[in-house]
Amino acid sequence: MRETLDITGMTCAACSARVQKAAGEVNGVAEASVNLLKNSMELEYDGSPETVAAVCAAVDRAGYGAHPRTVGTQGPRATADGGADVARQEIEERRRQLVASAILSVPLFYVAMGPMFAWPQVPGLAGPQGMMANVLTQLLLCLPILFVNRQYFISGFKALLHGAPNMDSLVSIGSAASAAYSIVGAYRVALAMGAMDMPAAHEAAHGLYFDSAGMILTLITLGKFFEARAKGRTTSAITALMDLAPKTATVLRDGHELTIPSEEVRVGDRVIVRAGESVPVDGAVVEGSALIDESAITGEPVPVEKGVGDRVTGATVSSRGWFAMEAHAVGDDTTLAGIIRLVDEATGSKAPIQRQADAIAGVFVPVVLALAALTLVTWTLVAHDFATALTHAISVLVISCPCALGLATPTAIMVGTGRGASNGVLIKDAEALETACGLTTVVLDKTGTVTEGAPRVTDVRLAHGVTDVELLFDAVALERRSEHPLAVAICSYVDEMAPGIAGDPVVEGFEQVDGGGLVARVDGREVVAGNAGLMRRHGIDVSGLREAADALADEAKTPLFLAADGQLLGLLAVADAIKQTSVAAVSRLREMGIRTIMLTGDQERTATVVARACGVDEVIAGVLPSEKERTVRELQEGGARVAMVGDGINDAPALARADVGIAIGAGTDVAISSADIVLMRSDPQDVATAIELSRATMRTIRQNLFWALFYNVICIPVAMGALAPVGITLNPMIGAAAMGFSSVFVVSNALRLRTWRPGEGRAPVIAAPSPAPIANVSASPEAEEGEPMAEKRLTVEGMMCEHCVAHVTEALEAVRGVRNVRVSLEDGTATLDAGLLASDKRLERAVEDAGYKVTSIA
Repeated sequence: MRETLDITGMTCAACSARVQKAAGEVNGVAEASVNLLKNSMELEYDGSPETVAAVCAAVDRAGYGAHPRTVGTQGPRATADGGADVARQEIEERRRQLVASAILSVPLFYVAMGPMFAWPQVPGLAGPQGMMANVLTQLLLCLPILFVNRQYFISGFKALLHGAPNMDSLVSIGSAASAAYSIVGAYRVALAMGAMDMPAAHEAAHGLYFDSAGMILTLITLGKFFEARAKGRTTSAITALMDLAPKTATVLRDGHELTIPSEEVRVGDRVIVRAGESVPVDGAVVEGSALIDESAITGEPVPVEKGVGDRVTGATVSSRGWFAMEAHAVGDDTTLAGIIRLVDEATGSKAPIQRQADAIAGVFVPVVLALAALTLVTWTLVAHDFATALTHAISVLVISCPCALGLATPTAIMVGTGRGASNGVLIKDAEALETACGLTTVVLDKTGTVTEGAPRVTDVRLAHGVTDVELLFDAVALERRSEHPLAVAICSYVDEMAPGIAGDPVVEGFEQVDGGGLVARVDGREVVAGNAGLMRRHGIDVSGLREAADALADEAKTPLFLAADGQLLGLLAVADAIKQTSVAAVSRLREMGIRTIMLTGDQERTATVVARACGVDEVIAGVLPSEKERTVRELQEGGARVAMVGDGINDAPALARADVGIAIGAGTDVAISSADIVLMRSDPQDVATAIELSRATMRTIRQNLFWALFYNVICIPVAMGALAPVGITLNPMIGAAAMGFSSVFVVSNALRLRTWRPGEGRAPVIAAPSPAPIANVSASPEAEEGEPMAEKRLTVEGMMCEHCVAHVTEALEAVRGVRNVRVSLEDGTATLDAGLLASDKRLERAVEDAGYKVTSIA
């Protein structure tokens, strides 16, 4: 069982490592993953409430706080508002702390360092007579700074007492040591002046570090303020997703329209959506129609027409039209809420590379404390000057930055996954994001991934002496009993071409032959539909259409023969059109150095044609679902890092086996749940987009980790005084400023991912060869050119320019049975030759779908 706990008191990577270790040692805990950026812990445990209580107690004993996160019931907006409130609260708290510290630090620095820079002195604080007043003024200005920043001391010394020092421990020890040494120096000044030993008093006054004690805290707080602002921006993409949820909805209750908060919409409510409004919840259109902009969910910029029966998704926007919908999913059950959960879980997960950083962070602070102690002892022995030794030791403490190590990975992961979500690529966990960076092979399922996944009839061939009515009647009567995708395509074709042709035939003895087709008695006649092998088994001669069938197969179309009482009636060719973006997707993957393989259960001949059209490197056809999983495993055993892309239930085992499983968003729930990445737009180009995003994110993570390690490896020796022999030393105040801005650099570098765009150097979308539309239904293959055609003249309203002419021409040419389209802008007419299947209704609908109106057809 998994649960999220909120953690309080963490300030750096050392804290998160300590919390994770404490939680992981509790019996019943399988895994604990702490996220410093989100101040949360993902706990995988045995499901017992006692285990959660024990984890909270263990974290408390480690010096931090933990409590289970309360699951909101107000939907995504409440989550967004809560997260934004926490970020705003932290920024405001840091701002108040910084302002108060700065107001006191500026005069403290002026009073302490003014004589060194020959600045005008404050009356009463200059010269021997003002020496004691100067010391007291520095003390009185420093103490409020220590109080304002007391949280560093509370957290730091508390961590020390628990044996788990953190960044606050380093800061608090450095500042406290400076303050304590300065207080001792103040007493030395007072005692020397009481003894009238002015040289000793002057020497003691020069050894005060009140300004360092105060400025260390102020500069660290300045860095923390900028860090808080930057961290708040890392979640902007996720917050933007959350903010898509509309605040109100218009529902129809008791015959009246009511405007209510979206959170109060119930399943089954009838919701009204007008043009310009956002869809408040998920549901289905029950009345009206509209043009819906779904870019917020899928990233697809082209609006989609929705009518009665179509599903609509919450947070999408109605660009045009009016409709009523029935609510099917509300609150936390909507698609938007699911996307937010996926992204939130991904940002809370850890990439393998982060575990290395956590291992370093776990020992970082104790090592720094040891180095500071070593520096203090060494310089005391070498220089015989405790003040100099203390300066170097404090510099070591305050310049070390474990925060940069802790923030290097989660900030980039959070920005990267948010950027992916805004581009329609949902990444479920950080490990998948890291793994995708090193992929060498992408295995693509054919149906629904490379192709549209919606087969349609493209060609009809009739045996000699057979009419189209005879063929279509028997075809629909038989195929109506099957749920096979090819049967659905044939039934849809007949319903569109010749509605009502089937009547109510008597179908008996229906049988579905595996790998062959269908057999049944239709009105007393034995009707067979299927491939050539099935026809041979029933003694049916298909030689008259064999050549046509082979030609269609060469075009990646599946020929299905139909016969009645042993006589061939004809054949119907069914094809699944290749997605126009498939060619560009394969091209982009090849440019990235990734090998592509198309894996399908379809016959080899059809698969080879599709593969050749798309340009994939290899095709493996005729495989069963279990064989898909085995193929992926064999590729992995050969040393390949494999991504599997699919959309069906039969792809789920292969998706789970692959190094990265990528599911098409329009696919089944089983496929999506088995995958690591979900492509909301169902666009194969987004496979390349996901890999590009992974590479960009991992590049940023490596840059951040390099900086964090490089910074500490270089700066700590300098702070220890390694360059003192050549006259280069480091003031603790400079060290404190460097420490604060080291974390800011890491977060700011991660924020650069917000400007990332997919497909830099992106291959153009190339229209892949797809099945040609039906030209006619002929009495024989040779008779196609002789089909009787009738000239028709349409009067079209709404054409304004040559672009309109092109749109109308394209719409009419797409109608099956239409040839020789000629559109005149001047006359407002379209003239064409129409075959038997090009009815007036289909012509009118085609023009209207293109956005124009037909007033007459002659």
